[in-house]
Formats: sequence, C-alpha cells, structure tokens
Amino acid sequence: MVILKRKEEIRIMREAGRIVAEVLDMMREKIRPGITTGELNTLAETWIRKRGAIPSFLGYPPGSRHPFPAAICASVNEELVHGIPGSRVLEEGDIITVDVGTLYQGYNGDSAWTYPVGKISEEAQKLLEATEGALWAGISQCKVGNRLGDISASIQEHAESRGYYLTREYTGHGIGRHMHEDPQVLNYGQHGRGIPLRRGMTLCLEPMVLIGTEHTRVLADHWTVVSANGKLTAHFELAIAITEGEPELLTRL
Repeated sequence: MVILKRKEEIRIMREAGRIVAEVLDMMREKIRPGITTGELNTLAETWIRKRGAIPSFLGYPPGSRHPFPAAICASVNEELVHGIPGSRVLEEGDIITVDVGTLYQGYNGDSAWTYPVGKISEEAQKLLEATEGALWAGISQCKVGNRLGDISASIQEHAESRGYYLTREYTGHGIGRHMHEDPQVLNYGQHGRGIPLRRGMTLCLEPMVLIGTEHTRVLADHWTVVSANGKLTAHFELAIAITEGEPELLTRL
C-alpha cells in the first residue's frame, strides 16, 4: 500500500532529510586517504544525535539475528551496498559509498553518495558520473502524470547506454514513517508501466551500478554486498516527494 503524505508530514521528512544531507556534506570534507570507515561512522552518528535524530540503520531491522551494527553503511570499491564501517583505512584511488539514514520526529530520511578518495582512475570517475547521471535521469521522471516504470526505465537507459549493469536484487523504495515502504522503485523497467505517480508520494531512488556484471554476493558478515566479479561499483540515492510541479529533493541542502 502506497501511503501519500500530507504537507505537514513532508515538512518533517524534509527536516529528517536535511540532517542526512548535512552528514553527507560532512563526509565530502572528511573523506581522504588515511581515515578509517569507523571514524566516518563516529562522525556521522555524533552529528545525527546532536541534531536530535536517531541513526535509523543502527540495529536494523529490530529483532534480527544480525542487526546492522553501525550508523552508516560504508561500501568501498567492489562493495555495492551495506558495507559495515570499521578499521578499514581508505587509500588514494578508492571510491566509497556512504549511505545515511535518520529517524526524526517519527519520519525517516535516507540518502547515499559515492565519493572519490583523493585522485581516482578514469574508470572510477566515469562510473561515478554514469551512476549519478542515472539518478538524475530517474528524478526527471518524478512528475504527476508519469508512472513508476518511467523512473525505472530512465535509470536503466542512462546506465546501460554507457555500458554498465544494474543490480536486479536491490531496489529503491518508498519512505515515510518506515524506512522501507511501498512501492519498490526498480532500477530497470518499461516506460508507461507501473502505478501512476501522485502528489504526496515520497520515494527513494537509488541506482546501484556495476562494471561487467549485474550479479552480486553477500559476505560472511551477513550484510556487505559485493560485485560478483570484484570490479568497482557505485551507488547514489536521494529521497524525493512528488508535487504538482517539479519533484522536491528531501535529502539535499
């Protein structure tokens, strides 16, 4: 069931999203060779709590045998999503995706961005550009009168036209009182298909792009998802609200 949000709910979600965006802005400044992913996690959690929010990834999902043990996901190079921060030291040439979730006054914010660590290769730079471009291609379709498939197809067309692959196993999603709500927002699809987009829908678009394969595997920590071929991956995500006009970006400053 897709839950349409009232103006007041979107206002609160905008505040939850602002905190996420502040953390990601901080990550842009702090990510450099020599810092550990655990240090990034500490910085993020400290800021989230200082702003009166809760890091929604920590302990997620409740009651699980293997709840997520950190405030952010920190996924490096071949790690696509759900990387667990810890003692890993970032090195020149790495790329790292930081995924941040907050719970603020009962509503969630969620966003991810892939950053270069120092000077990166041309291959890595092109991957980042293509993945971010796929995100904006999807966002351009987030208008009343379009359908969910228009978002998915635009993401797919942008990435695949540049020679990349999109995972079929992980998707974008609705967001609100719960971090994951209906509908699923696939990174592949057909124009004109799926449910109509309506004012008050709040969605997370998150293209997850790989080199040479769409296949992934999960490591023994039960969380970290890596490319099956060990090649680089990238992941960009923004939360948006459907309005009568252009989509509102809930997780951007």
